[in-house]
Amino acid sequence: MPLSLATVNVNGIRAAVRRGMPAWLEQRRPDVLALQEVRADDATLVGLLEESLGGGWHLAHLEPTDAGSKGRAGVAVATRLPVGAARTTVDERFDGTGRWVELDVETPASPSGVLTVVSVYVHSGEAGTPKQDDKMAFLDVVSARMTALAAAAASGGPQAVVCGDLNIAHTALDIRNAKGNRGKAGFLPEEQAHLDGWAAQGWVDVARHLAGPVDGPYSWWSWRGQAFDKDTGWRIDAQWATPGLAERASTCEVDRAATYAERFSDHAPVVAVYSG
Repeated sequence: MPLSLATVNVNGIRAAVRRGMPAWLEQRRPDVLALQEVRADDATLVGLLEESLGGGWHLAHLEPTDAGSKGRAGVAVATRLPVGAARTTVDERFDGTGRWVELDVETPASPSGVLTVVSVYVHSGEAGTPKQDDKMAFLDVVSARMTALAAAAASGGPQAVVCGDLNIAHTALDIRNAKGNRGKAGFLPEEQAHLDGWAAQGWVDVARHLAGPVDGPYSWWSWRGQAFDKDTGWRIDAQWATPGLAERASTCEVDRAATYAERFSDHAPVVAVYSG
């Protein structure tokens, strides 16, 4: 059985529901759903899923508790497939920020029969400020955890996929206005170096791997102006998979809304299908 895995920064689940997210869920019906910027409690999130797709959901959800993160972060992985362990700590320094959660999902899409699905929400940052220091510190611990996940997959353990809003455009292909954004957070060499390191370990940016060296496809556009209509976007939402999973990816698409009015978030879902 193929596995459909979707990731999306909802920019607040309640707002996304008001803007039409349930219709997208009913159309796509993903087997596994990774969410960022949930900004809600477990009951609200499960209620949305049950109203759209029925019951039986397993949920790994980390709500932020830090004063600077509460009400604006939160990550989750939801599925109706059988599950194993859930983990919410990538490093104790970031436990209250609501930016990392892992869930082990049982699926034939992973050679071991178990797939570790991660939902991550990387800080947006701001070059030359403490916000950027926080972002770089978080990327350090994320990269360390990804090293461990890659090693486990290479030794016959669960394959893994890291899904989410990375707030980094990896190359000029991933941002429409590369020249105008040089030196700004999200397009800094020190941020991109982390993604280079993931690739060096064997992690595969699934959408880029399948699309090839083309512009985009972008996954985020500002609400302001005509960014969406002119496709002046960034490709910052991704699925990075370990090799044993990546080789089973048949598609990885950005579900860009047909019109500005039909968007339910400033981010578009990224949906991949992995063969079983």
